[in-house]
Amino acid sequence: MNDRPRPRPRPRHRRTRPVVGVVVVLAVTALAVGAGATACSAPDVERSRDVGVQLFQWTWDAISTECGERIGPAGYAFVVTSPPQEHVLGAQWWTSYQPVSHRVESRLGTRDEFAAMVDACHAAGVEVVADAVLNHMSGQDEPGTGWAGSPYEHYEYPGLFSDADGDFHHCDTPGGDISTYLLAEQVQGCELVNLADLATGSERVREAQRAYLDDLLSLGVDGFRIDAAKHVPPEDVAAIVAGLPEGTRVLQEVIRDGDQPVKPEQYTAAGQVYEFAYGKDLVGILDGGTFEFATSLGEGRLPDDDAVVFVENHDTERNGSTLTYRDGARDQLASVLMLATDYGTPVVYSGYAFTDRDAGPVQDAEGAVLDAACVGDEGPERSWEDGEWVCQHRWPAVEGLVDWRAVAGDAPLVDVQVPGDDVLAFSRGDRAFVAVNRAAEPVTVELRTGLPAGRYCDVGTGAPGLVGGSCTGDVVKVRRDGTARVEIGAVRAVALHVGARA
Repeated sequence: MNDRPRPRPRPRHRRTRPVVGVVVVLAVTALAVGAGATACSAPDVERSRDVGVQLFQWTWDAISTECGERIGPAGYAFVVTSPPQEHVLGAQWWTSYQPVSHRVESRLGTRDEFAAMVDACHAAGVEVVADAVLNHMSGQDEPGTGWAGSPYEHYEYPGLFSDADGDFHHCDTPGGDISTYLLAEQVQGCELVNLADLATGSERVREAQRAYLDDLLSLGVDGFRIDAAKHVPPEDVAAIVAGLPEGTRVLQEVIRDGDQPVKPEQYTAAGQVYEFAYGKDLVGILDGGTFEFATSLGEGRLPDDDAVVFVENHDTERNGSTLTYRDGARDQLASVLMLATDYGTPVVYSGYAFTDRDAGPVQDAEGAVLDAACVGDEGPERSWEDGEWVCQHRWPAVEGLVDWRAVAGDAPLVDVQVPGDDVLAFSRGDRAFVAVNRAAEPVTVELRTGLPAGRYCDVGTGAPGLVGGSCTGDVVKVRRDGTARVEIGAVRAVALHVGARA
């Protein structure tokens, strides 16, 4: 392993980097539509995708299908999978985050199924980012056997890591766990809730982690979400990913929390970093804060190119620090704001309903996760039983704004309008316009759109206007002077772009 060839170091990923097949020019003419529908057409419009979607605990087979049927056509640029490595047994969601080996065999599918999923997503123009657990191994005190049959002990993983070889950290704290987050050496050198903490400063450990990432690259993945990166010194993360091929996406989980010494800014040399403050700030905006601040939430945070932003993820929907699917229309509206503004690389979250925060997805008698199924009436208005797939990435305004953002591209955010405390509107150059109403009552307002005159499909009230050649949302008329009379439903948005005209 020590003589492993090292590719040249890759440059940091930039948000504007196009991915395979995702910068396209569409020349769509009006297609036949059903009775009562409005035909939709578009001039030649360039679309540049940058939105990711985290399909939490989706099986490889389910992701394969969804990439071709919905994720690719909707305009998503990449999908973030759950960890693919072998893990401890158990029904809880967090068993996926307790590795016992680097075999690509898990309750989400086999190695062959994982490789087939990557190929299917690539065929749909979608990159694949795998969740990589590099900070730790299992947190089980008793010896056991992993999902694929690998034996393990808390600090012994045959053929991979061994305490006798110095592969783990041990702290003189209660239980060896982190006892304070005010000391960086504890955050990055002690155990996180009993999880065997790897000595990532060791070249032996680093080589094993590089070999695992290389194996996933051999299966075609395009990047990695580095789980619990906050608990790994930034220089160790940088050393592990330094030899990845040029252009590999690296998204690091570093939770920003007050005056703690470990901060997201310390990790940007290795790749992009999740900006956890963003989703929390959106809660305050939608709860009545100054609405205009939604257009500048990145100020004082990570630089634009370094930031990955999200409304919620699998941790925050369980700890209550952000909005969740239970917030319905407010949750959807937060995604609209994230996708319409121009800060960071957005990642939409899609998971399953739960009451018990430890509950895993629905599994068969052997513990294999059942394939996710979106039932076809996805949206913030409905309710879900425990275990049902919420499919937030298919919610009408979310899908509509993914395409809206692709059309807006790098056009600047301009002409911010706040006609009242609860309405916010702005344009992205002369390519796209959005108006958001956070109030519990509908409103009608006169607004400047910045768009050429014409009739536009409102992709904020329906799926992307080009799906099936019909305008599934409302139709808005923009006058010659670029203004429009806009009717916005309660806790809704109106979104228009030059790629979807009625």
